[in-house]
Amino acid sequence: MSTRLIASEPLTAALARMLAADLAPGATVLLEGPVGAGKTHFARAFIRARQGDLAEDVPSPTFTLVQTYDDPRGSQIWHADLYRLTDPSELSELGLDEAMDEAICLIEWPDRLTAPPPGALTVTLSACPDPDLRGIEMDFPGAARLAARAGFVTAAGWDEARVLPLAGDASARRYFRLEGAEGTAVLMDDASGAVAPFVAMTDWLRDRGFGAPAILAQDGGQGLLLLQDLGDDLVARVLARQPDLAPVIDDRITDLLVDLHRQPVPGFVAPLNGAAMADLVRLFTEQYPGAAAAPRIPALIADLHDRLCRDLPPALSLRDFHAENLVWRDAAPLGLLDYQDAVAAHPAYDLVSCLQDARRDVDPAVEQAQIARYLAATGADEVAFRAAYALIGAQRALRILGIFVRLAVRDGKPRYLDFMPRVWGHLSRNLAHPALAPLADALAGIPAPDAATRERIRARCRP
Repeated sequence: MSTRLIASEPLTAALARMLAADLAPGATVLLEGPVGAGKTHFARAFIRARQGDLAEDVPSPTFTLVQTYDDPRGSQIWHADLYRLTDPSELSELGLDEAMDEAICLIEWPDRLTAPPPGALTVTLSACPDPDLRGIEMDFPGAARLAARAGFVTAAGWDEARVLPLAGDASARRYFRLEGAEGTAVLMDDASGAVAPFVAMTDWLRDRGFGAPAILAQDGGQGLLLLQDLGDDLVARVLARQPDLAPVIDDRITDLLVDLHRQPVPGFVAPLNGAAMADLVRLFTEQYPGAAAAPRIPALIADLHDRLCRDLPPALSLRDFHAENLVWRDAAPLGLLDYQDAVAAHPAYDLVSCLQDARRDVDPAVEQAQIARYLAATGADEVAFRAAYALIGAQRALRILGIFVRLAVRDGKPRYLDFMPRVWGHLSRNLAHPALAPLADALAGIPAPDAATRERIRARCRP
């Protein structure tokens, strides 16, 4: 279904910049419309957005037919104006046919083509009675969402910003960095519209001095937020390039949790109790190979939680609390990301999340030292805390294994399968705790995610 809108010149350019952030080499954009409709204006904004600091002058290719530009993200950008094309065979001489397979191609007057390439995106521009406006129709999947993002950043005063895609998480949310004259910001796009929990949690954290990003603009109805840019120094990256900082960073992370757990739990977060943890682990029994033979696992999780996690009241858990959701900012508070799913859980939950990270190895000695640091700061009973820690670690590992299978099979994201052996190692260490003997017995006989098991899962992945 096509998306139609009336756009000002700034919004037109913002649409082009937003589209530039989305496309990869091999994409073709067909720019349709009469003379003076703004096709070259659209193409110019697109090319400059892709090139950034390398931006060149972008003249109309009316007389040369084709202009090419280097693309910093690989390949080239071809800008073609076929208005003066007299014979379609000239396309071969120009090299445009081959370029459409390897470069990003912007083609004005595409009706001169013998046939557009499969999957080409069509943008049609037309004049309006008001010379400062133009009609725009976009006919390709995701066009409506792209228009929403462009309209949002234009209303927020960031219409001239360059847009760059940022790596997302395992959800359907998307993130973009905006580079403008006044600095940078991060655009969060949650097509489900469920940004209210993130906003509420952000306000709560910032009011108490924690390092959540400021919200610069928001449109909750469309699921769009403009956030303070906390930078690229994710803790995982900093530890990889400066391992000597690890003792300082590890202590800061644990101390952050100690401070967080001294706060009263906000009333708007849901409880993550035994029943909720059992429900979450059903994903393992439903998705993981051979796990259907152990249907008692969720009930065991609930029972063990009720017995092992009752010594301490629930604390606020940010839940996805790990080194890729924390930003190192030197003396400033650690930056926090991806906390919209915060819950009230046993205080060990986020400590497990960080120290038993699915994406990176944590030295067991570091894990034990940070558990000890937390216990010393809080005065929690060590025996009870370690039993609860082991249970939460096992539950999280089972749930994550189920999530990774689902991401591979349902969502076509097999890269997560490579993390499974590490997660299985966490599971095995947690199951060694004597208090988890019933769960260890129930899991006996379920295959480890060795190469053969992962290959069987990979064979079921959606193309």
